[in-house]
Amino acid sequence: MRYRWVFIISVAVGFVLGARAGRERYEQLANLTRKAKDSPAVQQAAGAVQAQAAGLAKATKDKLADRVPKLTETARSKAGTARSKVETTLHERGVGAKNTNGPVSDGRRGDYTAAPDSPGATS
Repeated sequence: MRYRWVFIISVAVGFVLGARAGRERYEQLANLTRKAKDSPAVQQAAGAVQAQAAGLAKATKDKLADRVPKLTETARSKAGTARSKVETTLHERGVGAKNTNGPVSDGRRGDYTAAPDSPGATS
C-alpha cells in the first residue's frame, strides 16, 4: 500500500513539474494539493503514520539497548580468544621473540626477531 501511495505522489509531482499546460493547470493542481493536505482524513492518516513510526522507533531502540551489551561482550570474548591463539602460534614458531643481541645484522635497530620466512630473516 505504501508503494502505491509513493507512486501516486511521484506521478503527481512529475506531472506538476513537467506539465506544459501552463500556469492555469499548475494553479489547479496546486489548489487540489492544498485541499488534500488540509483535509481531516489526510491529517488523521498522517497522525496515525507518525504515531506508528514513533512506536516502531521506540521498540527498535529498546531491542538494541538490550542486545548491544551482549554483542559487545561476545565480540570482546572472540577477540581475546583469537589473540591468544595468534600469540600461542607465534610463540610455538618462535616468531616475535625479543632480540637481546642489539641491532639486526643489516644495521637497523630491531626490537623483535624477523619471522622465519620474511625477507630480512637470517638463518
